[in-house]
Amino acid sequence: MANHVVLVGLMGSGKSTVGKRLAARLGRPFVDADHALEERAGATVAEVFERDGEDGFRAMESEVLAALAGRRDPSVIAAGGGVVLRADNRDRLRQPDLTVVFLDAGPAFLASRVKPKAHRPLLHGDADPRQVFTRLHAERAPLYAEVADLTVSVEPFHDEGDEPRQALADRVADLVRAHEHELAS
Repeated sequence: MANHVVLVGLMGSGKSTVGKRLAARLGRPFVDADHALEERAGATVAEVFERDGEDGFRAMESEVLAALAGRRDPSVIAAGGGVVLRADNRDRLRQPDLTVVFLDAGPAFLASRVKPKAHRPLLHGDADPRQVFTRLHAERAPLYAEVADLTVSVEPFHDEGDEPRQALADRVADLVRAHEHELAS
Protein backbone atom coordinates (compact mmCIF):
# COMPACT_ATOMS: atom_id res chain seq x y z
CA MET A 1 0.00 0.00 0.00
CA ALA A 2 1.29 3.46 -0.88
CA ASN A 3 2.38 5.59 2.04
CA HIS A 4 2.09 8.97 0.40
CA VAL A 5 0.03 10.54 -2.35
CA VAL A 6 2.06 13.04 -4.38
CA LEU A 7 0.28 15.55 -6.60
CA VAL A 8 2.25 16.74 -9.63
CA GLY A 9 1.37 19.20 -12.36
CA LEU A 10 1.98 22.73 -13.51
CA MET A 11 1.48 25.72 -11.24
CA GLY A 12 -2.19 26.56 -11.05
CA SER A 13 -3.38 23.00 -11.63
CA GLY A 14 -4.68 22.78 -8.07
CA LYS A 15 -1.99 20.79 -6.28
CA SER A 16 -2.26 22.85 -3.09
CA THR A 17 -5.97 23.65 -2.99
CA VAL A 18 -7.09 20.20 -4.10
CA GLY A 19 -4.36 18.59 -2.02
CA LYS A 20 -5.73 20.06 1.21
CA ARG A 21 -9.20 18.74 0.44
CA LEU A 22 -7.82 15.37 -0.68
CA ALA A 23 -5.84 15.03 2.55
CA ALA A 24 -9.01 15.66 4.56
CA ARG A 25 -10.87 13.04 2.51
CA LEU A 26 -8.11 10.48 3.03
CA GLY A 27 -7.53 11.36 6.69
CA ARG A 28 -3.88 12.24 6.11
CA PRO A 29 -1.87 15.38 6.77
CA PHE A 30 -1.20 17.73 3.86
CA VAL A 31 2.27 19.07 3.04
CA ASP A 32 3.06 21.68 0.40
CA ALA A 33 6.61 20.95 -0.81
CA ASP A 34 7.21 24.59 -1.73
CA HIS A 35 6.35 25.66 1.83
CA ALA A 36 8.58 22.91 3.22
CA LEU A 37 11.39 24.16 0.97
CA GLU A 38 10.89 27.72 2.19
CA GLU A 39 11.07 26.57 5.80
CA ARG A 40 14.25 24.62 5.10
CA ALA A 41 15.86 27.51 3.19
CA GLY A 42 14.67 30.29 5.47
CA ALA A 43 13.70 32.13 2.30
CA THR A 44 10.89 32.26 -0.24
CA VAL A 45 10.97 30.22 -3.45
CA ALA A 46 11.70 33.42 -5.39
CA GLU A 47 14.54 34.32 -3.01
CA VAL A 48 16.06 30.85 -3.33
CA PHE A 49 15.84 31.14 -7.15
CA GLU A 50 17.52 34.55 -6.96
CA ARG A 51 20.17 33.51 -4.43
CA ASP A 52 21.04 29.99 -5.63
CA GLY A 53 19.86 29.99 -9.24
CA GLU A 54 17.56 27.37 -10.69
CA ASP A 55 20.13 24.59 -10.22
CA GLY A 56 20.45 25.36 -6.51
CA PHE A 57 16.69 25.56 -6.17
CA ARG A 58 16.21 22.22 -7.95
CA ALA A 59 18.82 20.56 -5.70
CA MET A 60 16.99 21.78 -2.60
CA GLU A 61 13.66 20.70 -4.13
CA SER A 62 15.11 17.18 -4.49
CA GLU A 63 16.20 17.13 -0.86
CA VAL A 64 12.73 18.22 0.25
CA LEU A 65 11.02 15.56 -1.89
CA ALA A 66 13.27 12.85 -0.45
CA ALA A 67 12.61 14.04 3.11
CA LEU A 68 8.84 14.25 2.66
CA ALA A 69 8.60 10.92 0.84
CA GLY A 70 10.74 9.33 3.54
CA ARG A 71 8.38 10.18 6.39
CA ARG A 72 6.75 7.22 8.10
CA ASP A 73 3.20 8.54 8.38
CA PRO A 74 1.23 8.62 5.12
CA SER A 75 0.51 12.11 3.82
CA VAL A 76 -0.63 14.04 0.77
CA ILE A 77 2.22 16.03 -0.78
CA ALA A 78 1.80 18.87 -3.28
CA ALA A 79 5.06 18.72 -5.22
CA GLY A 80 6.64 21.74 -6.86
CA GLY A 81 5.79 22.13 -10.53
CA GLY A 82 9.33 21.46 -11.70
CA VAL A 83 10.07 18.48 -9.47
CA VAL A 84 10.00 16.15 -12.50
CA LEU A 85 12.84 17.96 -14.25
CA ARG A 86 15.49 15.98 -12.39
CA ALA A 87 15.94 12.28 -13.16
CA ASP A 88 16.56 11.41 -9.50
CA ASN A 89 13.18 12.89 -8.58
CA ARG A 90 11.44 10.96 -11.36
CA ASP A 91 13.10 7.78 -10.07
CA ARG A 92 11.87 8.56 -6.54
CA LEU A 93 8.35 9.33 -7.76
CA ARG A 94 8.17 5.94 -9.49
CA GLN A 95 8.82 4.04 -6.24
CA PRO A 96 6.01 1.73 -5.09
CA ASP A 97 5.54 3.51 -1.76
CA LEU A 98 4.10 6.56 -3.54
CA THR A 99 0.90 7.08 -5.49
CA VAL A 100 1.56 9.92 -7.93
CA VAL A 101 -1.39 11.84 -9.33
CA PHE A 102 -0.87 14.11 -12.33
CA LEU A 103 -3.34 17.01 -12.27
CA ASP A 104 -3.35 17.86 -15.96
CA ALA A 105 -4.55 21.14 -17.39
CA GLY A 106 -3.95 22.91 -20.69
CA PRO A 107 -1.85 26.06 -21.09
CA ALA A 108 -4.77 28.35 -21.97
CA PHE A 109 -6.76 27.21 -18.92
CA LEU A 110 -3.79 27.71 -16.59
CA ALA A 111 -2.90 31.10 -18.07
CA SER A 112 -6.46 32.26 -17.46
CA ARG A 113 -6.28 31.28 -13.77
CA VAL A 114 -2.74 32.01 -12.61
CA LYS A 115 -1.49 35.46 -11.77
CA PRO A 116 2.18 36.33 -11.32
CA LYS A 117 3.06 36.11 -7.62
CA ALA A 118 6.28 36.19 -5.66
CA HIS A 119 6.26 32.40 -5.21
CA ARG A 120 6.04 31.89 -9.00
CA PRO A 121 9.43 33.02 -10.32
CA LEU A 122 8.77 31.67 -13.82
CA LEU A 123 5.98 34.24 -14.26
CA HIS A 124 7.97 37.29 -13.20
CA GLY A 125 8.48 40.50 -15.14
CA ASP A 126 6.62 40.93 -18.37
CA ALA A 127 6.46 37.22 -19.21
CA ASP A 128 3.35 36.28 -21.20
CA PRO A 129 1.61 33.63 -19.04
CA ARG A 130 0.13 31.82 -22.05
CA GLN A 131 3.56 31.49 -23.70
CA VAL A 132 5.14 30.39 -20.42
CA PHE A 133 2.47 27.72 -19.86
CA THR A 134 2.65 26.53 -23.46
CA ARG A 135 6.41 26.01 -23.11
CA LEU A 136 6.16 24.44 -19.64
CA HIS A 137 3.36 22.08 -20.70
CA ALA A 138 5.33 20.91 -23.75
CA GLU A 139 8.43 20.30 -21.59
CA ARG A 140 6.84 18.83 -18.49
CA ALA A 141 3.60 17.02 -19.39
CA PRO A 142 5.49 13.98 -20.75
CA LEU A 143 7.56 13.86 -17.55
CA TYR A 144 4.47 14.11 -15.32
CA ALA A 145 2.87 11.31 -17.34
CA GLU A 146 6.03 9.22 -16.99
CA VAL A 147 5.83 9.20 -13.18
CA ALA A 148 2.05 9.25 -12.73
CA ASP A 149 0.08 6.32 -11.42
CA LEU A 150 -3.10 8.30 -12.09
CA THR A 151 -3.86 11.23 -14.39
CA VAL A 152 -6.85 13.49 -13.86
CA SER A 153 -7.90 16.26 -16.23
CA VAL A 154 -8.66 19.32 -14.12
CA GLU A 155 -10.60 21.40 -16.63
CA PRO A 156 -13.87 19.40 -16.77
CA PHE A 157 -14.35 19.93 -13.03
CA HIS A 158 -14.28 23.68 -13.56
CA ASP A 159 -16.89 23.45 -16.32
CA GLU A 160 -19.47 21.86 -14.02
CA GLY A 161 -20.79 22.58 -10.55
CA ASP A 162 -20.21 25.18 -7.90
CA GLU A 163 -17.40 23.40 -6.04
CA PRO A 164 -14.90 22.29 -8.70
CA ARG A 165 -12.01 21.84 -6.26
CA GLN A 166 -14.08 19.68 -3.91
CA ALA A 167 -15.44 17.61 -6.80
CA LEU A 168 -11.90 17.16 -8.11
CA ALA A 169 -10.63 16.17 -4.65
CA ASP A 170 -13.50 13.68 -4.30
CA ARG A 171 -12.65 12.12 -7.68
CA VAL A 172 -8.93 11.91 -6.89
CA ALA A 173 -9.71 10.36 -3.46
CA ASP A 174 -11.83 7.68 -5.15
CA LEU A 175 -9.08 6.94 -7.67
CA VAL A 176 -6.36 6.82 -5.00
CA ARG A 177 -8.40 4.45 -2.82
CA ALA A 178 -9.04 2.16 -5.81
CA HIS A 179 -5.35 2.26 -6.75
CA GLU A 180 -4.19 1.50 -3.22
CA HIS A 181 -6.75 -1.31 -2.91
CA GLU A 182 -5.44 -2.78 -6.16
CA LEU A 183 -1.86 -2.59 -4.87
CA ALA A 184 -2.85 -4.31 -1.62
CA SER A 185 -4.56 -7.18 -3.46
